[in-house]
Amino acid sequence: MDRISGLSDELLVKILLFVPTKVAVSTSILSKRWECLWMWLPKLKYGHMYCSESEWEKLQCFLDRNLPLHRAPVIESFRLELFNTRLKPENIKMWLVLALSHSLRELEIVYVSYPNRLNILPSNLFTCKSLVILKLGGRILLDVTRLVSLPSLKTLRLLKVKYFKDETLQRLLSNCPILEDLMVDLHERDTTTTKFTALVPSLQRLTLRIPDNPHIDGFMIETPALKYFKLSGNIRNYHYCSIENMPNLIEAHLDVEFPDIKSLIGSATSVKRLTLCSKTLLAEGFVFNQLEHLEVCTCPMIFSNQLVRLLKASPKLKRLDISVVNHHKPIGMDEWNQPSTVPECLLSSLQTLSWSGEYIGEPQERDIVVYILKHALHLKTATIKSYESAVPKFEMLKELSLSSRASAACRLMFD
Repeated sequence: MDRISGLSDELLVKILLFVPTKVAVSTSILSKRWECLWMWLPKLKYGHMYCSESEWEKLQCFLDRNLPLHRAPVIESFRLELFNTRLKPENIKMWLVLALSHSLRELEIVYVSYPNRLNILPSNLFTCKSLVILKLGGRILLDVTRLVSLPSLKTLRLLKVKYFKDETLQRLLSNCPILEDLMVDLHERDTTTTKFTALVPSLQRLTLRIPDNPHIDGFMIETPALKYFKLSGNIRNYHYCSIENMPNLIEAHLDVEFPDIKSLIGSATSVKRLTLCSKTLLAEGFVFNQLEHLEVCTCPMIFSNQLVRLLKASPKLKRLDISVVNHHKPIGMDEWNQPSTVPECLLSSLQTLSWSGEYIGEPQERDIVVYILKHALHLKTATIKSYESAVPKFEMLKELSLSSRASAACRLMFD
């Protein structure tokens, strides 16, 4: 007997976890010793994007025949990646029922089918007491039963799924009492969802993408325990918008076209890190008392004025990143009008400046960098990443190196 086969079943199963499920299953032909070992695997992953039709048929036959024989008392994770497949929804439902019967802890499904076969989720999914992580993506119909109860669910990700009714998502969220991490990416052609409501006291992370969808007329978010918030999308003509009660927010990424920026920013004043891209100018009067790291996008026409107001509102700022958020395309920059008084953060706290937004040496850009160098008393590094077709780097370096610097310790670097 070879050395590996002499190991305990428990150790061999752990070894099989390091290879894809398909490879682990293939070890069953090695010997009688290996024939059933894969059936004890606590982590299973089937399917991928590049399966042929014949491979899908083989997968369906394999799962129909073997999944009922699986022996692991607990399945830690069950992943299905089903693309362009003609698999029958009733077969997929059966596989999920079987996986759930093993005290399933994590379920991930990516499902793309032509023609659309949306209804693949069994009703017992929404009453699974053991489920901790649920990730659904693609052409999946989310039809939540009235008896929904997911007492252990902590992570929920819904990426471009279809909702059966307008209240489906809210019903699901309201029955996840310890939910901590929520990601929702609404589909731009979803005509069912007209409002987004997240009233989740336990939530700590929220990532929400709202497309430019004329069917959505408003949203409400109340998450008092939230620490991380990422919002992106075109939020234009909604009838109502309420974002409030985020006193514990630490990090926010806001990439939005938003008419009522005041209510959005007002909920984020406790952040320590803020990324902002907005075509709406921040109102005066806000103060980010805890903000230490600010990233601001150069793409809006109001960038320069936005930067001034953010600097004034951030007395404890230590790091400033000027960049192009999410591969946006800058369309021009407004004229730099330097503040009438020097922002407090330049005099007391700013240590790092990074311009990674394709600096090309235009007068507005140069004036901003020169102003910061001239007034930032505690600046340690200023790093400028130039655009390839910009003025040669040595000319920009020479121009900026000749400008006065308030901090003798400041190092000016080009990337």
